[in-house]
Amino acid sequence: MAVMAGPGISFDSLRPNRRETGRLALALALSLAAHLLVWGSYEAGKKFDVWRRLPRLTWLQPAHKMIPPVQRTEPPLEFVTVEQPSAEAPQNAKYYSGKNSRAANPDASRDTAVPKLNGTQTEVAKTETVQKPDFNKLQPAPQPANSQPAQPVPPAPTVAPGDLTLGKPQDSQQQQEQTPPRPRTIQEALAQSQPHHSPGVEMKQDGGVSRRLEASFDVKATQFGQYDSDFVDAVTYRWYSLLDSQQFALDRTGKVTLQFHLHSDGTITDMTVLENTVGDLLGYVCQKAINDPAPFKPWPEDMRRLVVANYREITFTFYYY
Repeated sequence: MAVMAGPGISFDSLRPNRRETGRLALALALSLAAHLLVWGSYEAGKKFDVWRRLPRLTWLQPAHKMIPPVQRTEPPLEFVTVEQPSAEAPQNAKYYSGKNSRAANPDASRDTAVPKLNGTQTEVAKTETVQKPDFNKLQPAPQPANSQPAQPVPPAPTVAPGDLTLGKPQDSQQQQEQTPPRPRTIQEALAQSQPHHSPGVEMKQDGGVSRRLEASFDVKATQFGQYDSDFVDAVTYRWYSLLDSQQFALDRTGKVTLQFHLHSDGTITDMTVLENTVGDLLGYVCQKAINDPAPFKPWPEDMRRLVVANYREITFTFYYY
């Protein structure tokens, strides 16, 4: 019989002998000892605050909690025109403007947080009644020598980051005894006016303040104040000019509330009518009073830093008395 021989495979025993078993046990013991040593050293260093004292091991310190920066927004105050500026800012103010003002009364029987006012309207914060400019008397040519002097023309209002209000004052029946020459232009009318006394009707409000001066509110000057004051002035004069030039029959009382975006470059967009109780025509005049002077001047740098977005949402209310 022939036997074919091929590659041979020898199967030895797979059971480890004593020598190999001892080596394996020693390796496991050394590995366990090394892990225990490293873990114990780390825990001991952590307990005794060793790792924080080593500058090269700062990566072992817990990461600092990331807190996003707080975004500053516009102050939640209502804008008013300051008639009596004060060098001292009030502690708690409901209003803001371009200048500080402190609550006061010329004579009060009690001390409250608000001044007592004896006006005829309750919508617009106003401490005195100031007659509106008469644009019909702004003549383009020099006045004749025998012309009658006209009443002085006071300046107009201002606006803000929150709700902005504007009132159409009633014509005063009193004439001043001495008046300057009649202005021929709006610029001359502004030059003749007293320091920023905006047109409007005095507010009616119960209260009293022990600080004895001319009636005024607690008003805080902010970074928005002066810009908003100029904004309201521009809108106010345009509003009065439109009303006087068209000689509207102002036999209706009520208000028009508009909301719009005032962008950082002075442009106006997204205007909507929130309320109108005087009809479409007088409401349209209010919209033109805001749109016609636009674009307004760009925001100053301090305002840009305070406002997160590139626009402010303004609510502006016109009142017809």
